[in-house]
Order: sequence, then structure tokens, then C-alpha cells
Amino acid sequence: MTDPMTFAPAGADALPLHVVPAEEAEAWVAAQPDAHRAWLRAQGFSGRLGSLVLIPGPDGSPAGAAFGWGDAAARARGRFHLAKAAETLPEGPWRIAGALEPAEAEEAALGWLLAGYRFDRYRAQGAPKARLVPPRGVDARRLETIAAGERLTRDLINTPAADMGPAEIEAAAVDLAAAFGATVRAIRGDDLLAQGFPMIHAVGRASGRAPRLIDLAWGDAGPRLTLVGKGVAFDTGGLDLKPAAAMGLMKKDMGGAATVLGLARMIMGLGLPLRLRVLIPAVENAVAGNAFRPQDILTSRKGLTVEVNNTDAEGRLILADALAHACEGDRPDCLVSVATLTGAARTALGPDLPPFFTDDQRLASAIEVGAERARDPLWRMPFWDPYEELIEPGIADLDNAPSGGMAGAITAALFLRRFVEPGVPYAHLDIYAWQPKAAPGRPKGGVGQGARALLAGLPGFLGI
Repeated sequence: MTDPMTFAPAGADALPLHVVPAEEAEAWVAAQPDAHRAWLRAQGFSGRLGSLVLIPGPDGSPAGAAFGWGDAAARARGRFHLAKAAETLPEGPWRIAGALEPAEAEEAALGWLLAGYRFDRYRAQGAPKARLVPPRGVDARRLETIAAGERLTRDLINTPAADMGPAEIEAAAVDLAAAFGATVRAIRGDDLLAQGFPMIHAVGRASGRAPRLIDLAWGDAGPRLTLVGKGVAFDTGGLDLKPAAAMGLMKKDMGGAATVLGLARMIMGLGLPLRLRVLIPAVENAVAGNAFRPQDILTSRKGLTVEVNNTDAEGRLILADALAHACEGDRPDCLVSVATLTGAARTALGPDLPPFFTDDQRLASAIEVGAERARDPLWRMPFWDPYEELIEPGIADLDNAPSGGMAGAITAALFLRRFVEPGVPYAHLDIYAWQPKAAPGRPKGGVGQGARALLAGLPGFLGI
């Protein structure tokens, strides 16, 4: 069976898909053969963004199609516009006809691949059957590798918590490692206490599914890149129990873990010359008699004490132990954490624009350039030092959930920064990992955010 998230062979006999900007539509239609011109005018084709008209041949079968490319202002309001054509065109190979800038052609081609995604674990889902011949100048292998990483991320997030607990997150890492010659080790259950990961243990101990720290390593030369992903398989809120409406999407609370595994697949699949490490603290934040409690004071791996003022602010606790571990021994040349961490980030920027935080200007520039190049939007927010006092409760070194509710994304990021050793270039991404409604190339459901931006930006930062 053909994988809908791959390209048609480069030499395939493909039908033309004419990509027509609105400002050129009238002249383009006028230049077509008589029968085609009459048909296009009868269909009212004006080049409006997303409009699609099949052009019939003499025998009635398609001879090509026209796709409206709109104007620059319309295109700026979205991404992956050509994915709409991928979802609509009839089966067979197609090629883009019309002049697209190289960046536009790459985005259009990737959007086409992403449109082929379907989550079909529990029910058969019909995927688009139209396939694209890769446009000239586009690195087809790279885009297929990126699409495969995104598929892994989406599949992991979309899988319900009953089938995606800490053990299944570990299994996904093991399968990925086996495919690319990486190694994986995991510290599970009470061994977390014995080996110095007390906050991961505290958050996950109430669940019947043992908490763990998953550690994947790949590559033996080049700069060191460490990715840390939040792996909360399901978040009830703990004893600070979420209301039902807030608990409904908590299968996606392992979206950080899913994103770093997807990014790891991209990096390994492309064979980037670096030493990659992926750390995933994987837990279920459950309710039981041994659950950690509000007002408990936990001692972290780093030795800092943390007053628990909300058991629903658990993600930063497990990430803290993992970040401290990441900075031990051979320190990374770049450290990135990815997490579905705060509702405050969504309140500030919405579901489609995740914030990132870093003190390193060169790293910030690399991520911003990568986000723009990959059409994977991120927005820099500050590690605002004057808010440090908000995470200092007095009774312990740190407070996991400052009262007042203001600057929640910033205070969470400041909390994490306390566990990173000075001098280690560090960035934190606070993602949503969910597409609330279908958009071109992004069906409703789990979605990767930030991975493509990092893939595009970090090689330059790392000098590879």
C-alpha cells in the first residue's frame, strides 16, 4: 500500500496542477485553450485562495486542475494552503505547474505530505490518494523524513491514555531507537528514588503505572544536543483535581514527549552530525492515598526544595529533575525542553503560536529564523528576572504554583531555569500540541509544534 505521506516518483507521468495567483488569474484563464477557457469561466475561477477547478480532457477525464493561490495578504493568514488540493484531487500523480518561490514550493510540498496523515488505529480512515511529484529544487527525502517525524508525534498524542501510559511512551522510544541504532535506558518506579529523581517519583507514585525516566542516546561525534520532553500520559490534576471540562484533553499532556521523539526521528533520519540525547520523565498524575499533596515540600535532584501549592502544576516538577540530570557530566552544547506546561501561554498567544524562552540571544535568533523558514511559528517571551520573587515562597526554595495567576507562563519558565546550570544554552517551549479545528495539512487532533523550527534553526546554532 502506498504511503500517503510520501511523494510520487520523480519521473511519474503527472497531471499539471496550475497554481494561479489571484492577480494573474484573468490573464491566465484568457491564455488557455478555448475549451479550457470556457470551462474555467463557467466555473467562476478567479484565483481565490483555496479554490480548485478540475479541467476536463476530451474524454471527460481530468487533464489537469487550477488551484487559486490568492494574494499575499490572504496567504499570510494561514499555512500549507496547497494541502487543500491534496485532500480534494482525484487519485494519481500530480505536479505543480506555475512559478513558486523556492520557500513557497517547499512549504507547499510539505503541506501536501502532511495532508496525508490519518489516525487510523481504531477505525479505518480514508487518506487522500492524489500524490505529488516533488517540485524541482525541493529536497524530497528531507521533507519525507520531516513528515514521518510529525506522524510519530501525532500518533502518540492522539492515542488515548488507556493505550499510551508511561510504559507505552517508553516502548515508543525503544522502537525509535531500534530503527536508528540508538540506545535507550529507563529508570522505573522506586528505582527513581534510589537513583535520585525524587520529584518524578512523587508525581507518578499514585498511579498503578510506574513512573520512569526514559533516556535515549544517539550519535558518537559532533556537538551535544539534549531534548527534554514532558511525558505526563494523563493529568487528572492530582488532589487539586481538574473539573471534567479541563480533563477532557489531558491525553495530550505528553505532547512534549511526543514532540521531542518526533524531532529525534527527524534528526536521526537525516543523519545530522551531532550527539543527541532525549530525556523523557514519563508519569501519570493520578489520585490515590499516596498521591503527593498540596503544601508538601519536595527535595529535587538538584537539592532545591519545592513547596507544592498546586498538584496540577506537576509538569514543571518532573521536568526539573530531568533538566538537572541533563546538565550533569558532559554538559550539552544546547538544551531544549518542550512541554504542554501552562494555560497561561494559550491565554496569551492562543493555540497556534507557542511561546519559547531563552536567555541566549544567538539561540533565540536561531530559533526565530528556523520558525520562519519552516513555517512552524514560535514567539519569544522573556525570562523576566523581576518575577523571580514570585516563585520563592519563603518556606522552601521554590513554589511550584505562585498565587495570583499573573505571568503564569513566565513563572513556570523561570522555575525550570533554576534547574539548568549557568552557561548551558537553554530554551524552553510551552506548546499546546493540539489542533482545535481542522486546517490545511493539520486535521483536528494532536499536532507537533516547534520541532520543525528547531530542526531548521539549531544546526546553524550548533555549527553543523
